[in-house]
Amino acid sequence: MSNQTKHQRADSDFAFEAVPQKARKGFWPMFFIMLGFTFFSASMSVGAQLGNGLDLTGFILAILLGGVILGAYTGVLGYIGSESGLSLDLLAQKSFGSKGSYIASAMISFTQIGWFGVGIAMFANPAAEVLGIHPMILAIIAGICMTSSAYFGIKGMEIVSYVSVPLIAILGVYSMVTASAAGGGLQAIFAKSAGGISLFTGIGMVVGSFVSGGTATPNFTRFAKRNKTAIITTVIAFFIGNTLMFAFGAVGGAFTGKDDIFYVMMAQGLTVPALIVLGANIWTTADNGLYTTGLGLSNITKFRKKPMVLLSGVLGTLCSFWLYNNFVGWLSFLNATLPPVGAIIMFDFFTRRNKYLPEHAMEVDEVVNWGAVIGIIGGALVGNFVPWGIASINAMVVACLCYWAYSKIAKK
Repeated sequence: MSNQTKHQRADSDFAFEAVPQKARKGFWPMFFIMLGFTFFSASMSVGAQLGNGLDLTGFILAILLGGVILGAYTGVLGYIGSESGLSLDLLAQKSFGSKGSYIASAMISFTQIGWFGVGIAMFANPAAEVLGIHPMILAIIAGICMTSSAYFGIKGMEIVSYVSVPLIAILGVYSMVTASAAGGGLQAIFAKSAGGISLFTGIGMVVGSFVSGGTATPNFTRFAKRNKTAIITTVIAFFIGNTLMFAFGAVGGAFTGKDDIFYVMMAQGLTVPALIVLGANIWTTADNGLYTTGLGLSNITKFRKKPMVLLSGVLGTLCSFWLYNNFVGWLSFLNATLPPVGAIIMFDFFTRRNKYLPEHAMEVDEVVNWGAVIGIIGGALVGNFVPWGIASINAMVVACLCYWAYSKIAKK
């Protein structure tokens, strides 16, 4: 028996194999998991920038058009995950090669552990102001809780999402409506806009806000019982989830001068609900990010996912404040670098569908697909250094062109 076969049988999270039908989930568990993924405080900062740079019409158009693009990208990846039952890393093995997939796994793991650490610091810093507790103590407590739920895999994330999603939605909407009323209505709030953002830029900000995290969509939708469930829950979650976060941030930014619903609710005298929403908001997304990191490291090291989650949780917690202060620039860089990974996986899936049939699901044709590697490099360069257009879309188009061109040359 090979070492990989032993790992497969020991890993209940299916890090090394397709998820069987008996382990698949229905609509509501998938909906709450995906919606919880998109509920993240960092998106509120983007919403505040949009609210301060666009009028009401521009804001609505930006989140609608950007949401359609983001929903389409994640919806297709969601379908691929459900259809194949494979995680992002196993899909990358087929399109990048068995060893080439390490590049994709390393990139997604590096990004998600970064967001995990940033999320912990985003909770610990403001919570410490209210509770009078040292931020590092709160960071350790938060890190233990979030790592524990991610350790238990998809079931742990499901339980956290069932509790957190309704709390965030109810309290967030209440706070936004109250703040809007106090500020004289949405028209009055957005009338304060400085108008420094174009609609095209706003759309790019909406897409870029979660396109890197959205690349990991197959890690979760592989558990969907039906492809229809995967597509609907993913599109709705990314569309509604992000839209709510943008709206909370936009209204809050105008009402209090802050870009976080935590401070909005504090200003409204809702201190305890503010702490609950802040913690729940960050927990759901950080949980999914840590789970994705564990799968990525499992692909590289061939160790089971759970030990990798623990290792990532410890590192992310200990480095949380450093990551918060130093990692945002790198995360912005990776936001335009990761979409080529998803684009190449999609391109390979639809041009070689027979390779993804159940009987071929675990077959890998090559060690390194250099077309995919070149595609990542080309897409990343264009996404980060070409000033016009939407960076992530530019990166995906170039990545697919590089991949296609190399495959044609290789055949000759």
